[in-house]
Amino acid sequence: MSAYSDIEWTEQTWNPTTGCTKVSAGCKHCYAETMARRLRAMGAHGYEAGFSLTAHQERLEQPLCRKKPTLYFVNSMSDLFHEGLNDAFLDRVFETIRQTPRHTYQILTKRADRLPLYFGRNNVPDNVWLGVSVENRAQGLPRVDALRQVDATVRFLSCEPLLEDLGEMDLAGIHWVVVGGESGPKARPMRQEWAENIRRQADRVGASFFFKQWGGWGADGVKRNKKANGRMLNGRLWDGMPKVTA
Repeated sequence: MSAYSDIEWTEQTWNPTTGCTKVSAGCKHCYAETMARRLRAMGAHGYEAGFSLTAHQERLEQPLCRKKPTLYFVNSMSDLFHEGLNDAFLDRVFETIRQTPRHTYQILTKRADRLPLYFGRNNVPDNVWLGVSVENRAQGLPRVDALRQVDATVRFLSCEPLLEDLGEMDLAGIHWVVVGGESGPKARPMRQEWAENIRRQADRVGASFFFKQWGGWGADGVKRNKKANGRMLNGRLWDGMPKVTA
C-alpha cells in the first residue's frame, strides 16, 4: 500500500512495482534492496519475491482512494522505467496519475534512455515531476541530456549518493536539484566542495536546491551515523523545492 515516507522531499511513497537490478555505481549499496530483503524475512505482503522485479497490479489504483492532495514518490522500491516493465504497464500507472490531478507524482529513474522513447509517444501529465539519478560523471551526467529531451512541468536531478565532483554541468531546463551523501555501514564519503559546486551551478540557472543529507560521512571527513552528520551544508539548511505555477 501507499506509505508515509521519511524521505525529506516527499510525503508518501507509492510502489506499483518493487525490485530492481543494478545498472550503475549508485546502485552498489542500494537501500531498497536491503529493505526488500528485510521485509521478505518479516513475511511482509508484496515482498515474497524479495528484490526481484515484481509488478503489483493490485496497487495501481491506490492513489485514487486518497482524497487529500499528496506529494507521492513513485517506486521508492524500484525503477518505473526498468526494461522488465512493458509500456502497457506504464500506461496503467500514468492513467492513475492522470485521474488524480489533485496529487503530485515524483518519478526518478536511472533508465534515462527510455524517457524520450516512452514520452515521444505519450505526454507527461502536468502533475508529474520527472527526474534522473546523477551520482557520477560517466554514468550519471548523460542521463541529464536524456531528461532534457522530455517536456515536463518539473525536471529534477537526484545527485545521491554523490560519489565524485561532477565538474561543470549543463543544467539548462532543470528546475530542481537534490544532493545527498550515502548512508549505511558501507557508505562512500561525499565531500563538501562537491555539493557546493552543484549548489552554485543550480543557483546560476535558477534551479531550486535541496540538500538532503550527509549520510554516513560528515563534512569533516569523519564517519558517524546519519543523524549525527545532519543536513547542514555550509552552516545552513537548503530546502528548496521546485517553483511550480498553477
